[in-house]
Amino acid sequence: MNRLRLSVVIGLLALSALAATQAPARDAREASSEAECSQTSTGLVPLTEMGKRRYRGQRGGLYPNGSNQPRRGYLKQGLAAAKRVRPVNGRIVVLSIGMSMTTQEFRAFMNAAAGDAAINPAVELVDGAMAGWDARRISKPKAGYWGAVDRRLAASGGVRKEVQAVWLKEAISGEDRQFPHDANALRSNLRAIARILAARFPNLRLIYVSSRTYGGYAVTALNPEPAAYDSAYAARGLIQDRIQGKLKRPWIGWGPYMWADGLTPRSDGLTWSCDDFRKDGTNPSAAGAAKVARLLLQFFKSDPTAKSWFLAAS
Repeated sequence: MNRLRLSVVIGLLALSALAATQAPARDAREASSEAECSQTSTGLVPLTEMGKRRYRGQRGGLYPNGSNQPRRGYLKQGLAAAKRVRPVNGRIVVLSIGMSMTTQEFRAFMNAAAGDAAINPAVELVDGAMAGWDARRISKPKAGYWGAVDRRLAASGGVRKEVQAVWLKEAISGEDRQFPHDANALRSNLRAIARILAARFPNLRLIYVSSRTYGGYAVTALNPEPAAYDSAYAARGLIQDRIQGKLKRPWIGWGPYMWADGLTPRSDGLTWSCDDFRKDGTNPSAAGAAKVARLLLQFFKSDPTAKSWFLAAS
């Protein structure tokens, strides 16, 4: 059986086995009311397309100084980290870290990647994200989440030293503070999480961080707009902390930036319809998770710090 497909099967079995002991809450996934499908736009502009415009005094761009690409020197560090990604025990583990929407999206990514002959057969995708664990809860080194991650990894046949890349997507549940207080709080949590990851996984070379998808359809307080939009500034702040040396390792850069203003198309055509979400308007439907899976697959196959080890040798 293909190694990636086997990892999918093992991961799903582990999800069933651990569900009763891991999830302290349902994370409001089963909202009693329907999504607010009339909220098809907020009028906000994706960070990637802000140009000289500002949001509450802040520039756009995924990286400092309004850029959507890392500066040459920082990219060079990322490429050097990528060169150090090599199979350990024959495996290169890519681990997801996050809450309910993260696990749903990453499992869709695992399914999309299974059987893809273009992917390096040494790559193992392991889902470490879990419902009920927001950024505040997992920012504590002794949180039960981290033991559960170890069990997920063991269920896939892996060990900590095989983890060399992480996809990190988190939010603060119930966030209702105004910008920049919401983004600053999440940035602080993400920084703590990055330090925990560095301490737990000795061969971790790369962390790819993503912010939330569109939250305009939300009918719960889990993470609606503008908190979903603002979370991108937290992700950018985390990367800036790494650039400035406030975090020593691993290298941290953007994964796919997935926010678009509802049905208003981004320049690349990305939109989010109400059908892309469950009835809480926040967690992805099967269609929404598949959309994120495509973005993840495209990212890992094309990003200069990922494609060298993610793709099979030609």
